Amino acid sequence: MPPAQSLQSIDASKLYSKITWRLIPYIFILYILAYLDRVNVGFAAADMQRDLHLSNTVYGTGAGIFFLGSALFDLPSNLLLTRFGPRRWIARIMISWGIVATGMAFVTGAHSFYLLRFLLGLGEAGFFPGMILYLTFWFPSAERARAIAKFMTATSLAGVVGGPLSSFLLKLEGRSGLHGWQWLFLSEGLPTILMGISVLFLLKDKPDDANWLSREEKEWLDTELERDRNEGGAAARHNLLDAFKLPLVWMLAVVFFISQIGVYTVNLWMPLVLKSFVHAGTSSDASLIARYATFPYLAAAIFTVLIGWSSDRTGDRRWHIAFCLLLCAIGFSWVAIAHSLLAALIAFTLATMGWWGLMGPFWAMPTRVLGGRAAAGGVAIITILGGIGGFTGPYLTGLLRDLTHSFSAGLFVIGGLAVVAALISLAMREGPATTQ
Repeated sequence: MPPAQSLQSIDASKLYSKITWRLIPYIFILYILAYLDRVNVGFAAADMQRDLHLSNTVYGTGAGIFFLGSALFDLPSNLLLTRFGPRRWIARIMISWGIVATGMAFVTGAHSFYLLRFLLGLGEAGFFPGMILYLTFWFPSAERARAIAKFMTATSLAGVVGGPLSSFLLKLEGRSGLHGWQWLFLSEGLPTILMGISVLFLLKDKPDDANWLSREEKEWLDTELERDRNEGGAAARHNLLDAFKLPLVWMLAVVFFISQIGVYTVNLWMPLVLKSFVHAGTSSDASLIARYATFPYLAAAIFTVLIGWSSDRTGDRRWHIAFCLLLCAIGFSWVAIAHSLLAALIAFTLATMGWWGLMGPFWAMPTRVLGGRAAAGGVAIITILGGIGGFTGPYLTGLLRDLTHSFSAGLFVIGGLAVVAALISLAMREGPATTQ
């Protein structure tokens, strides 16, 4: 045991900064790859629909069925992560989904599209909830919204990177006898397999395994994390059943269900919605729309970090979440009545900022009040319902598009759901140990 005097000399801000710079950039890259492989079908959609003769309903179903596969295995995957450790289990997840993501290049019709998207969800199941759980091993709740927000910017920056990258790859149409969308899936799936192998060598399971932390820093951090678990109630709620019995978990799950309807409507339908504002015969190719789609994601990345910082600084979670959800409602409703590409792009930017901005304060709530297998189970429960929302949004948008020949109905429905989620978030209570 290091002397108490040595532990008192630890500079908390410098230590958390060191951990942030060691962990966040690497897992940030991992999540960018995960997100690209999950949503690149949105950039490929127009060309795939043309080449494979897929209707909007078929595309929406295939795009969304990924989340049903993910939902089936999220909970067992998260529990297995606690058994085998993040390093080995995250590596397994990445290699599995990388193989399937590469295989998306060989889709030939609706049935193979459905099958591979479902298998992609099975392969990736547990990655996101596992990474949220992983961050709790390193950051106490007072630092967690900022850490999660920085990690979550990967999902918005995946859109920034994915737009130009997809634009370039789609222009490889005809090279070596492959369509542009086939080059897209091949080029974005193979790096995931390589990065999955790297996880086995680079990711550390917990602070005690980090050779870049001193003995005093490890001891101080262990003490802080234990104190935080006791204050928040996580130490008392560590059995799996505790997650099922806590009302906060189910309220968060409903909010996350609605948020994922919106997030994946943006990810998987925004390029097609924007394309609908470009007149036939002009620059309406998928690569140009992919470049337009980078702006909402870039704004969301900046906003996500700011909201996470503000939430940690004030200790408030609920009002920050509600504000973001109202921004989503305004954005989606505006897209529904927009009559120009510029207006739709600005409206999507507001909605995207809201959907991504809420993630930092949102995920700081369940990880403060649950620990051990309860935390693994609680995060998984929330992401399972989120996965169902991820399926519902793209499917509902495609179905209503085919029925009404307009995107407006689906966008209004999702905007209304965002208002409902905002009201639920304001009703949530963390319990007697709340920081609010």
